[in-house]
Amino acid sequence: MKKLIILGAGTAGTMMLNKLYHELDQNEWELTIVDQSKEHYYQPGFLFIPFGIYKKKDVIKPKYNFFPPGVNVIFSPIDRVEGENNKVYLENGQTLDYDFLIIATGTQTRPSETPGLQDKLWYKDIFDFYTLEGALKLHDKLKEWEGGDLIMCIPELPYKCPVAPIEFVCLADDYFTKAGIRDKVNIKYATLMSGAFTKPIASKMLGDMLAEKNIEIIPDFYLESVDNDAKKIISYDGREVDFDLLTIVPVNMGSDMIARSGLGDDMNYVKIDKQTLQSVHFDNIFAIGDAGNLPTSKAGSVAHFSGEILFENILAAIDGRELKAKFDGHANCYIESGKGKATLIDFNYDTEPLPGEYPLPGIGPFSLLKETKMNHYGKLIFRWIYWHMLLKGKELPVEANMSMVGKKVS
Repeated sequence: MKKLIILGAGTAGTMMLNKLYHELDQNEWELTIVDQSKEHYYQPGFLFIPFGIYKKKDVIKPKYNFFPPGVNVIFSPIDRVEGENNKVYLENGQTLDYDFLIIATGTQTRPSETPGLQDKLWYKDIFDFYTLEGALKLHDKLKEWEGGDLIMCIPELPYKCPVAPIEFVCLADDYFTKAGIRDKVNIKYATLMSGAFTKPIASKMLGDMLAEKNIEIIPDFYLESVDNDAKKIISYDGREVDFDLLTIVPVNMGSDMIARSGLGDDMNYVKIDKQTLQSVHFDNIFAIGDAGNLPTSKAGSVAHFSGEILFENILAAIDGRELKAKFDGHANCYIESGKGKATLIDFNYDTEPLPGEYPLPGIGPFSLLKETKMNHYGKLIFRWIYWHMLLKGKELPVEANMSMVGKKVS
């Protein structure tokens, strides 16, 4: 019997498992998925927890809920992949053979990479919201906080959900306005980027949106360290920003397993062809989602869209055919802007976010680079789609590669 192994049972890995389960003959193929955790997290929901919009129960479900019957499920940390011999070594002592391997081990926060970040103020006056623990701790802090300098800091690229920091400061503006203390809170957005976002048109729109909310952008701020005693963040060029409450996107890196396997770059992301998603080292290894070194956003939408391409290419590889499906870097993200509104961006490797309607011109129902209530509803509805459709590998009415339909080019 032939063997296909998926390493990682997060969004990308679970989605691919379900797609392949319904396509491959179970009498010919043994499907195995490996992960170290039995709980599945809806990570986009972490953003809402600090503000009391979501609770812990809204973002957690057992991973077994999303595995099809008959697949081999192993819960264990992974030691390494030995690509030359088609073997996976697990920390529980097991050795697994494979014919094809999909790496979907995601990306993890590494606060230890920044000097001073995990010091005496960690989870007291310094928080992340990219982990469930951090989001819950920050929720408790915000309930009692009476104001001061709130800093949102982005120290490194890439990181999961690139628009989440913008959403955080917008939701914070709304939260403190409703609490009646917005005049006591100075919100600042310190980023290594030259503006609110990496793409010019979107950066201007989002920058103007933040300015309207009296949120100051501190651009080109490359974080070097955190001074816990003075309550300052310090950049490599010597600039200092005071904080009373610091929220931060910790440095993101891929799994150490990838480094031990010799498959990755210096950030532990699997080196793959950005169009076919195939490893540059081994033809029978592919990567998906945040685990790969794609030059695009580490966002759930990228996992979804690239998954459609990977599905076609895995089947082609199994049949010995040319890998004709090409991923164009398609990503789209709803951006919560507070007060029951959101905006939406849709882009790929070559085309930056543009204004217009999505997915249909003149109809939408969603608007690109424009704040609307419908965009906000789209963001909230996605949680249901995620649990009931995306993870289960069901087809969604959105093309994998980006369409220019509905977009306005000036």
